[in-house]
Amino acid sequence: MGETTHETPDDIVYASSHEWVRTLEDGIVEVGISDFAQSALGDVVYVELPEIGQAVSAGEECCAVESVKAASDIYAPVSGEIVAINEDLDGQPELLNESPFVGGWMFKIRASDIGELEDLMSAESYLAQNED
Repeated sequence: MGETTHETPDDIVYASSHEWVRTLEDGIVEVGISDFAQSALGDVVYVELPEIGQAVSAGEECCAVESVKAASDIYAPVSGEIVAINEDLDGQPELLNESPFVGGWMFKIRASDIGELEDLMSAESYLAQNED
């Protein structure tokens, strides 16, 4: 196991593609990228967010993040409709690095099938996937 320990709140689940999902109310989920992913990307310089009202399918590319190292696609972890985006990321893309689980959330989806959350990983499984 590597020396680095990554932050993992206990109220979220993960997609294998490094997105996290926090269940809110009324079938709405909040989505961001994991601490592991932001660390691997390095300093984020630009975030391309999805459009409010956009329909997304689980596993489908829906936006992108650019860092000093690379550009990375972000995938919808569940199917549904984009109902909110974090407009703070337009002027402060570094929020993804500084606060990946709070200030750096990316978008919210009204899930069309909340059962899709069962296909995602627990924090323990996600961390095990990313151990060296």
